[in-house]
Amino acid sequence: MEDRLQDHPIRPFPKLIINVALTGVVPTKSDNPNVPITPQEIADDALACAREGASIVHVHARDEDGKPTYRKEIYAEIIGRIRDKDPHLVICASTSGRVHNKPELRSEVLSLQGEERPDMASLTLGSFNFPDTISANPPETVVHLASLMRQRGIKPELEVFEAGMINYGVYLMRKGILSNDDRPYFNLILGSLGSARANISSLSHMSGCLPDNAIWSVGGVGRFQLTMTAVAIAIGAGVRVGLEDNIYFDHGKKILATNPQLVRRAAKLAGELGRDVACPVETRQMLGLEIR
Repeated sequence: MEDRLQDHPIRPFPKLIINVALTGVVPTKSDNPNVPITPQEIADDALACAREGASIVHVHARDEDGKPTYRKEIYAEIIGRIRDKDPHLVICASTSGRVHNKPELRSEVLSLQGEERPDMASLTLGSFNFPDTISANPPETVVHLASLMRQRGIKPELEVFEAGMINYGVYLMRKGILSNDDRPYFNLILGSLGSARANISSLSHMSGCLPDNAIWSVGGVGRFQLTMTAVAIAIGAGVRVGLEDNIYFDHGKKILATNPQLVRRAAKLAGELGRDVACPVETRQMLGLEIR
């Protein structure tokens, strides 16, 4: 009996990586007063989420007027405030082009050094439509950002909104433009109008396109966040939650969420399904990042 159990194809799932996207570029205080805007608010929210089980914080910066900004000095303040309290928490800085499309602006955060340098940075692997705008990621911009991340030792968080983006990421790895990482980290983000639907068939197809050595997470936009979180936990993937993608706690859009609430719910679901949640040090080990 013992030998047959050892040969069984089902193996224990890895510990759950919870990645929380704190702010994004769209939600405002008028949409949800819990959206963190200032460097202090963003850092405080990141630390509160870490206490609930998040091991990666996906950070967007806002300027003095609460508008999205690429400015590295604001990112430096946010990262410094987080690292001062929790040096192990994995910090991923956004290089989003949804508002600022020039490569030299999007890459400014990648020039930070020392304790202010992010561990990871987002890299969306293709262009697609949001409901009211385009996320423009032409090949030359993707290559520019990927090359800088490789030069500066910043691990890409490969954001994928449809399956073709995975194919392009694999191509960039073969060409040596993306780091030849033995543990590439992909985030499959489903449910945004203009990209892959948040359903089992889309997730099955996209996950099947991933490299065999990929570490991957799943995020659902808006009302799809909870469903995609539950599915991802059940099948052994990581999760992405947070107010960037979803400002409500319930499907009926009556209860405004906080980031720590969304992380706490994901961790509770994991407990119900028998999966342990990875701490920041374990996540660093899983992703091949420096242990601080």
